[in-house]
Amino acid sequence: MKRFPSVLPDFPHIVHGGDYNPDQWLSYPGILKEDLRLMKLAGINNATVAIFAWSAIEPQEGVFKLDWLDKVIENLYKNGIYTILATPSGARPAWLDEKYPEARRVTNMGDRRLHGARHNHCMSSPIFREKVAKIDSVLAEHYKDNPAVKMWHISNEFSGECFCDICKDNFREFLRRKYHNNIDELNEQWWTAFWSHKYNNFEQIDPPSPLGENCVHGHNLDWKRFITYITCDFLDNEARTLKKIAPHIPVTTNLMGTYTGLNYWELTKHIDVVSWDSYPQFHNPDVKDSDIAVEFGMRHDITRSHKKQPFMLMESTPSCVNWTKVNKMKRPGMHYLSSMQAIGHGSDTVQYFQWRKSRGSSEKFHGAVVDHEGSENGRVFKEVAKLGADLKKLDEIVGTDTYAETAIIYDWENEWAISDFQGYSNRRNYESTVRTFYGSFFNHAANVDFVSMNEDISKYKLVVAPMIYSVSEAMINRLEKYVADGGTLICTYMSGYVNENDLCYLGGFPGGKLRKVFGIWAEEMDALHEKERVKNEYISNELGVEGSFESFDFCDVLHLEGAKALAEYRSEFYSGTPCITVNEYGKGKAYYIGTRQNAAETEKLVCRIADKAGIKRIVPDNLPEAVKVISRTDYENEYVFVTNYGTESEKIDLGCKTGTNLLDGKEYSGCVEISGYGVLILKREYN
Repeated sequence: MKRFPSVLPDFPHIVHGGDYNPDQWLSYPGILKEDLRLMKLAGINNATVAIFAWSAIEPQEGVFKLDWLDKVIENLYKNGIYTILATPSGARPAWLDEKYPEARRVTNMGDRRLHGARHNHCMSSPIFREKVAKIDSVLAEHYKDNPAVKMWHISNEFSGECFCDICKDNFREFLRRKYHNNIDELNEQWWTAFWSHKYNNFEQIDPPSPLGENCVHGHNLDWKRFITYITCDFLDNEARTLKKIAPHIPVTTNLMGTYTGLNYWELTKHIDVVSWDSYPQFHNPDVKDSDIAVEFGMRHDITRSHKKQPFMLMESTPSCVNWTKVNKMKRPGMHYLSSMQAIGHGSDTVQYFQWRKSRGSSEKFHGAVVDHEGSENGRVFKEVAKLGADLKKLDEIVGTDTYAETAIIYDWENEWAISDFQGYSNRRNYESTVRTFYGSFFNHAANVDFVSMNEDISKYKLVVAPMIYSVSEAMINRLEKYVADGGTLICTYMSGYVNENDLCYLGGFPGGKLRKVFGIWAEEMDALHEKERVKNEYISNELGVEGSFESFDFCDVLHLEGAKALAEYRSEFYSGTPCITVNEYGKGKAYYIGTRQNAAETEKLVCRIADKAGIKRIVPDNLPEAVKVISRTDYENEYVFVTNYGTESEKIDLGCKTGTNLLDGKEYSGCVEISGYGVLILKREYN
């Protein structure tokens, strides 16, 4: 039996809680008392407290007031509710901005931000770091031995960038370290001879800006890397302060899925447990709920994959949000379903933003467990309470693993490079392309891990690497060895074009050893207009895929150099040339998909490749479109999550293995029916 430690120390249950803001209600003691009663009714066992409470904790510089926080944490604990205690660095008090304006960010146009909003502090500012360290130290000293406090939640949803003089100096120092204090090395990697933009020294370099340089792609990439670096450094500054005083309390900070402003592969190295904020927008008539499930299944799996162990769903809404064009309520049953989806993908928590709706300001209409009406009588509260009751049945799932035989490469730095270069078409859509390939597994009952460009991939039977436009020689060597040693690799158009600094590989695409691995040369790539389509046809039945299909957006013009053509173009001047190939290389196989297809065609092809690679399905691969199946395991038992994102009942084949539903105690096998928005969690023997 293999289990990971629980995300909260010595807490062997699914965490059920959310952001609690008692600092907004200190003059309403009756409401604070009522919150305790309602939390117990809803099955809440944790509360995340004080995320934006700086002005309540330190109303004046150096004056700390913790009596109110003590009472809140004590009363929660007396009622069986633990605390995840936040550091309040995500939003500064007015006194700090008034006295220390250098803590406020500077825009890329050179303007100093005014006081207000949030996530707008300069992470390089020495005085701001000093003030954050002080308040963190006060909190850590005061609560280090408090048994009610289970975790530190550092700041909130890190984001943004600053262009002040301190940040400029830190950026230059970052570049000196990266390029070994050698300006010639930087000039070579940035290719600054273009437009005569060579630098004589590092002091001449400013961050990218509309006022200056913004077309040197290596420059833009390194600025984004610097923003991740300085954010991690700021996060470390907080974590070190807390850990020095309370080393036994783990730290987290809440991520935002595939947010492109930071490289989360790097950020998550600096926290103990990964958490994220998930807000799927179901019930959109233009997008199927089953497709939304794919989108957020991918983000859950990326979050889990940062540490390859259970994560925390730190924020979700039991009903609606307040920041989209149309803030649709979750229909009855959808909150339960989407919460169980998160657990199926590896979350050991279901937490909300927010517990109680704010009375005023920008989030007063954001969904919450407790409405302005204030009682347990509303539909949303009752659904949360039902979920809370059923989460108590899932203790044995806590700490279980997700076994995957397939890895998909998703890389933030590759996203930055793809989004930035000039050429071909603006419909590059890296994330949605990765999601299409992810759907080839999630829609067909197979678990998936995600990996970065820097990870070991040797343990996987199949690696899928869509659009790896920017790839280092080190990663190319790992991919080459992976295939040579017997792995199966899938790549696509726009792969192997440039190195990690956006310098094109010489000698043809895909670059370096990839040309031999795939046995092809991609001479040109045709970019199609939005409504243009190119006809294609399978010419080999090797995978059991046949017939014609259409391409859109991108078409590689390929030459075979040892590979075998599986499909060819049937229109345009490159008609009769290959568009999908396979190459036997060493002990393995490398498939190259040289053109963009729709999701159905991609799934059909990828599923056949997965079958050839021996990828196991959790249940037989004939699921209705609305039904998704994922699993967790302790390697003695397998926990199979069957979820229906449609409003109508569906019949599915679970195979011959019998499983006991943890939610109702009944046994299921073979052909079963699952209701609309239904969930089954089947415990069965692992093999």
